[in-house]
Amino acid sequence: MSPGEVCLRVPRSLAAHLGDATEVRLPLPADATVRGVLDALTGAHPGLDRRVRTEAGELRRHVNVYVDGEDVRRTGGLDTAVPAGAEVQVLQSIAGG
Repeated sequence: MSPGEVCLRVPRSLAAHLGDATEVRLPLPADATVRGVLDALTGAHPGLDRRVRTEAGELRRHVNVYVDGEDVRRTGGLDTAVPAGAEVQVLQSIAGG
């Protein structure tokens, strides 16, 4: 990964919203937070945004986001800082019976 980039990983269930990719590398946005990374990515892939955030812009209840393995719900939510070279992982909770 080049300096100044972020790696975003999504599960196969969201890959269709990223051109069938489960990993994307993007330049670290000026707003180097989880919100900024999601804004940069979902501007080009709006279908992904609807799966990850509510209409009010908050994380959906069943979506977990990690920055370098740390759950952002415990580190500042969407305002969690994302350093260059970080891995941001988006996971959806799965329920079944």
